[in-house]
Amino acid sequence: MDIPRAALLGLLQGLAEFLPISSSGHLNLVEALFGLDVQNQNLLNILLHIGTLLPILIVFWKDWMAMLRHPIRNHTLVLLIIASLPALLIKVLSSKVLADILPIGDPLKYLGEHNLMLGACFLFTGLVLLLAQAAGARRERARGPARDVGVVQAICMGFMQAIGMAPGISRSGSTIFGGVASGLTRQKAARFSFMMSVPAIIASFASEGYSEWKNGALFAAADWPVIAVGVIVAAVSGYIAIRFMLKLVSKTSLNWFALYVILLGIAVLVMQITGVMAAV
Repeated sequence: MDIPRAALLGLLQGLAEFLPISSSGHLNLVEALFGLDVQNQNLLNILLHIGTLLPILIVFWKDWMAMLRHPIRNHTLVLLIIASLPALLIKVLSSKVLADILPIGDPLKYLGEHNLMLGACFLFTGLVLLLAQAAGARRERARGPARDVGVVQAICMGFMQAIGMAPGISRSGSTIFGGVASGLTRQKAARFSFMMSVPAIIASFASEGYSEWKNGALFAAADWPVIAVGVIVAAVSGYIAIRFMLKLVSKTSLNWFALYVILLGIAVLVMQITGVMAAV
């Protein structure tokens, strides 16, 4: 791993984490095309997600402060916990139950390490974004009262976040669809979607980081300067992406993002069929 590639991956992580185009899918695609080292790459991917945690804390600092000052009166923290439960359930089911039954082992881990379904997952993201745009347009035409995030919306967005754990399926795109489909405006859905990523990133770092620590990857000091560059780039590009998306989501059609990921999904399938990229 060298600095230019780490910076490229950091840029992809920061932008694609908050734009509805799947950061994990883009990282997997670049890793497959460039043939990056898997062991170091796992550690870098974990820390790149930590890099995107900082801009979420900065952009929504008023919301976090309100939660800390009034943890009981402020319902956002409870809603974030509720929204995180479906992904946690799927993660436990995948690693503790299905891993012992399926021949591929942990299906989430398998999808993260193999690109067989990557093209199809990009296409699925395109479909989700088309549905989100249609649902948002229908809600705007209805001109009903704007809903705030409640338990129903948190559950719907939580289940979509669980689906978005597969590389190529956008977490933000899926959760925005879940929010809009359950009655939120696209802007409110986007705000809550971005805040939902905080417990998801922390949980991922706790589980995956512990695994890397046991494997000794955290002590590979020679790669730390390179990893630091990737993390910094991810933080800066993530901040730009959040600001951009919050302004864009209520004014621009999600169909443009859908078109991009659909074309990307088709390109991945073509590369796999022609042997340019291994379909494994």
